[in-house]
Amino acid sequence: MDVAKLTPAHTLCTLVVMGSILDGLGWYEPLIDFAGAGATIPITSFGNALTHGALAEAERHGLIGVVTGMFEVTSSGISAAIIFGLIGALLFTSKGNV
Repeated sequence: MDVAKLTPAHTLCTLVVMGSILDGLGWYEPLIDFAGAGATIPITSFGNALTHGALAEAERHGLIGVVTGMFEVTSSGISAAIIFGLIGALLFTSKGNV
């Protein structure tokens, strides 16, 4: 981040978009086969999941499937992040409040 002078938000968005583009081109599945968990854990897999769900539902339900497919596939991950974040916030105190 120091070399390119990008903010964390720019980096996050770039990686999500890269994962979406790779899935849209059909290159993310071969990447998963090659790299294994290294390709399924990072933030690029979130972009992959969004695009993969949208394309799958678009084939079944048309244009409305694009919107519903994105959230259907990723809703469990987003829900888990929110729930675990809430549990962590309730159980632990920040260093600023010591």
